Amino acid sequence: MRITKAALNRRWAISTLLAIAVFAIVAALDMRLRALSGVATTDLQGYALGWQYRAARAAWLPEPFALRAGLALGLDYLFMPLYAASFFLSGIIAREAFTRPPSSLYRLLTILAAVPVAGALLDAFENALEFWLLVNGGGDQLARIAFTISNAKMAAVYVGLVLLAGAILARAQERQKRKMKAP
Repeated sequence: MRITKAALNRRWAISTLLAIAVFAIVAALDMRLRALSGVATTDLQGYALGWQYRAARAAWLPEPFALRAGLALGLDYLFMPLYAASFFLSGIIAREAFTRPPSSLYRLLTILAAVPVAGALLDAFENALEFWLLVNGGGDQLARIAFTISNAKMAAVYVGLVLLAGAILARAQERQKRKMKAP
């Protein structure tokens, strides 16, 4: 499937702006949850022991806190495909701007563009596992698995952020070239 450069840039801009908007909502919900209960859903990413999940559950037992935590975790599932699309398209934009096929760098950027997609899948699995641990309890082994998945997801997100920076740089470079050509 071929896509025009204008369509690529448009899809990248839309997915990036939507990802930023959903991230802002999730972050605001999470900050409010932390202020009210002392525990945020983002704290779950750093938990590697079963008792930590039981403590989070106890902090969220009063009804409005559990609802807020569930909303933040649920909205994260909306965020995942948006950031995956943004980072993937960022990788394609950076690849097209800074390399030419069939170079090794071109192939590397093609592979790296897929890393955030894998990260979003890991994120979905991580959230499901964290929810399981919150609702059903769980031992240290399951908590460590969630922690490991969270770390792998974060590595993929960092790759995505580098690709996003590359796409922003590519777009800025493209604008600069257009300005220099204009009379």
